Amino acid sequence: MNIHDAADNSFKLIFGDNRLFADFLRDFIDIDILKDIRPEDVEDLSERLIPLFSESRDADTVKLVNLKGDAPFFVIAILEHESQVNFRACFKMLVYIALVLLDWEKGAEKERKGSSLLKGFKYPPVLPMIFYDGKAPWTAERNFFDRTHLNTAFEKYIPKFEYELINLNDYGEEELMGLGGALSYIFLIDKIRGGKEKDRIRRLPEDYVEKLRLQIPEDMAKLLADVILVLLNKSGYERFDAEQVASIVEKSDRKEYGGMFEAVIESMREEREIGREEGREEERKEAQAKVAEVREEARKERLQNAANLRRLGVSVETISQATGLSAELIGKL
Repeated sequence: MNIHDAADNSFKLIFGDNRLFADFLRDFIDIDILKDIRPEDVEDLSERLIPLFSESRDADTVKLVNLKGDAPFFVIAILEHESQVNFRACFKMLVYIALVLLDWEKGAEKERKGSSLLKGFKYPPVLPMIFYDGKAPWTAERNFFDRTHLNTAFEKYIPKFEYELINLNDYGEEELMGLGGALSYIFLIDKIRGGKEKDRIRRLPEDYVEKLRLQIPEDMAKLLADVILVLLNKSGYERFDAEQVASIVEKSDRKEYGGMFEAVIESMREEREIGREEGREEERKEAQAKVAEVREEARKERLQNAANLRRLGVSVETISQATGLSAELIGKL
């Protein structure tokens, strides 16, 4: 799927939640000063800054992360949701960083005019990140220097920076489950959903599923369930199966499955059979209705033809033979 696809707003919703974004920084970014980040330290600036960008408005998330005792810094995340490598990634990041820092400078000038001209004025660091869950290897350059022609001759004039690549292909199922929490389940579903063994999603360890249900806040369960539905539907899962997998993150007191993963599977099997029978009955009714509709249209057409023949003076007997209508009915036309 393309990052411009509006359906990929599901991941924008996930990273838009400050709790999940804080988990993402702690679990996937190896920077010590980010290990103690809490949801209240994160502020979403996407609505204000994304309009500055000319592309990927459905995919980007911009956050302001407040570090304790230090100046805050921005975090940019660009999410790629297609088995396609974006070779423009490093240039896009260069543009985004410049736009974010320009906005920061304008904000500082509004608070104190001329402050950006002072020697002591500092720009906040920017952490550019790409979360990639495509199946093909990521082969794009991560440093803008490597994307520039004649870079050795003009080395000191070329920006040198790397974006952080979080490649889902680099994480195994056991590693993701070891992280725990809602984000681990989303990434796990995202990783498994495109595989050959689709039933693998329904055979996750029971202890992992039970622990997951206890960890997920009730107000987050609906968001996660919706995202899982989108991911599975796009991977060809039947709507019913997708809903059953998504229901795992719901609270047991609001579901009939009693909190047990086996119960979810058993319920899935039973309800699938019921759904198939109901589907067959519905198909039969639709077919019968279609036949009746065709027959009614044919009857109306014969009546119209008979009426036209009567106006032309054709005998009732001849019209009856031509249309199959009774002489009595034709006589009433």
